[in-house]
Amino acid sequence: MRILVAGGAGFVGSHLCARLLEHGHDVVVVDNFLTGRWRNLEPMRRGPHRAHLEVQLQDVCEPVRVRPPVAAVLHLASPASPVDYLRHPLETLDAGAAGTRNLLALAHRDGARFLLASTSEVYGDPEVHPQPESYWGHVNPVGPRSVYDEAKRYAEAMASAWARHAGVRVRIARIFNTYGPGMRLDDGRVIPSFASQALRGDPLTVHGDGSQTRSYCYVSDLVDGLLRLLWSDVEGPVNLGNPEELTVRETAERIRDAVGSASPIQFHPLPEDDPRLRRPDVTRATTLLGWHPQVPFAEGIARTAADIAGRLAAAPQPHANGVHANGATNGRTAHPVPRELSVNGVAPRGPRPSIHGRPSVEAGGRLE
Repeated sequence: MRILVAGGAGFVGSHLCARLLEHGHDVVVVDNFLTGRWRNLEPMRRGPHRAHLEVQLQDVCEPVRVRPPVAAVLHLASPASPVDYLRHPLETLDAGAAGTRNLLALAHRDGARFLLASTSEVYGDPEVHPQPESYWGHVNPVGPRSVYDEAKRYAEAMASAWARHAGVRVRIARIFNTYGPGMRLDDGRVIPSFASQALRGDPLTVHGDGSQTRSYCYVSDLVDGLLRLLWSDVEGPVNLGNPEELTVRETAERIRDAVGSASPIQFHPLPEDDPRLRRPDVTRATTLLGWHPQVPFAEGIARTAADIAGRLAAAPQPHANGVHANGATNGRTAHPVPRELSVNGVAPRGPRPSIHGRPSVEAGGRLE
């Protein structure tokens, strides 16, 4: 089958693309590389399934023109970490609104299945614990985090409307905290932050008193859940996450112990609207999809820390003047896509060649 993955250059998206290729599908990645990274796709472009991978530089907030047919459309195109959606609030809202509409229209065109990667953030700072899909949430609609929370809530409403009134086969996954190899070290999520700090010997930054809880699902388990949901007949949102609950302080301590670090823990003010509790009720996923996380936290952390350690060892070391030996400045990543696909770091509008020479029309959106 030919499957489109919007946001396929992101952390979860790239793992999902790799699994789809392993299952024998043709995969079309659509991404504007605002927060996705070209390096996430490189192993697939060099691997045995490379002939079945197509990469198109497009912004889903513009009309998405992909040659028909596609059997499924998977919408993961959105900034997803607090660092990213607070840096790109308007793009985040647009991805939930215009991006969702454009991808639903594409699914409707081809009679394709549509999977929306929603989030546990639709529950806000919950007053019900653990959170079942029937809980409507406790969200501040005007706070700084609302750009992500409300974008996903609106995307769920839009997808549900297209299912009811246009017959699109919609599946909605509410994704809880996910981790694994390939996470960006600068995206603000606790696991890559703690692991990189511990490996460097830096203090581990815990916000608040660390008593707030999170539930962490290893990325291979999440991908399994997403694909089970995509091909199922299950309607309505489905939580996908690990029901094992840890405090943020416990998370820091376990990661520090796992890498053998002596880093101290430093406490910083809690960000506005940071949820106090987060734990999924996965009864629907277990009952209807036969899904439950398989990778224990200790095993997942070992794999993730090994990946982060390798990347830290390979990273260019900054000089005293703040410039890396390769010419990049501190804190700035290398250009994520081939230079010929952008001009001065901007993806131009209008027809552009895709990686495999097929037209990538209406490409837009700033590249990092």
